[in-house]
Amino acid sequence: MSYQEILFERTGHDVTIILNRPSRLNAWTGTMEAELRSAVQAADADPSVRAIIVTGAGRGFCAGADMDVLDAASKDTLDLGKTLPQERGGGRSGESALDVNYTKTFSYLLRTKKPIIAAINGPIAGIGLCLVLFCDFRFMADTARLTTAFARRGLIAEHGMSWMLPRLIGPMNALDLMFSARIVEAAEAERLGLVQVLPAEGFLDAVKLKASEQVSLSSPRSIGVMKRQVYDSLLQSLGEAWDVADAEMKKSLQSEDFKEGVAHFLEKRPPAFTGK
Repeated sequence: MSYQEILFERTGHDVTIILNRPSRLNAWTGTMEAELRSAVQAADADPSVRAIIVTGAGRGFCAGADMDVLDAASKDTLDLGKTLPQERGGGRSGESALDVNYTKTFSYLLRTKKPIIAAINGPIAGIGLCLVLFCDFRFMADTARLTTAFARRGLIAEHGMSWMLPRLIGPMNALDLMFSARIVEAAEAERLGLVQVLPAEGFLDAVKLKASEQVSLSSPRSIGVMKRQVYDSLLQSLGEAWDVADAEMKKSLQSEDFKEGVAHFLEKRPPAFTGK
């Protein structure tokens, strides 16, 4: 598939999606949002893909929304709603109240079966930060920096930031980063529990190694179910989450991956999981 503002690379069982507007520090556009969603959905539907990595081309990850777009919107010369992604209200026929939560600009990432890994190679701000909050893992180069940015543009916490950021680093720390919109170095972001820091030299290769370590010996089916359990549980009671776990355990016991999980352990060989 051909893309204008992202690159799609396949290495072994991993897919790397690269935000590709390096001359603009990969500033966000509606085209980029649509292409990212399409690429993630394609990778998620491919049974041979085990992990999805998202990173930026050049020296940055994503500088936030394209400032030319914001400038035009501030002067009432542009319909921002036609240029940047818009949230879809309500749900499709057959969607449950729970499922509707996963239809938004970035919340769909929580519903993918594959781990989504953000490789923050350089500066990241605004909507770019919103994106990585909805990734399952966030690795950050030790030279990179981040900012929420919104308050310094007269804007608010958009695209689920007000819901996700406090769950990752606590309400007080989240309000600090959102109110001040200050620059945060990688070391502080790691102390807050927002990211794991890796050396800038060889950064993307190190992230790919981490991704491989996480998924190479584990059942893709198990990973997909557990990911869904974790994010659904944020919207459930303990009793509801417990009942889901009981039902999913029964399904797991009937799966091919369960049989393979027992067999490879007893036979002392590497696993050959199919994800079924």
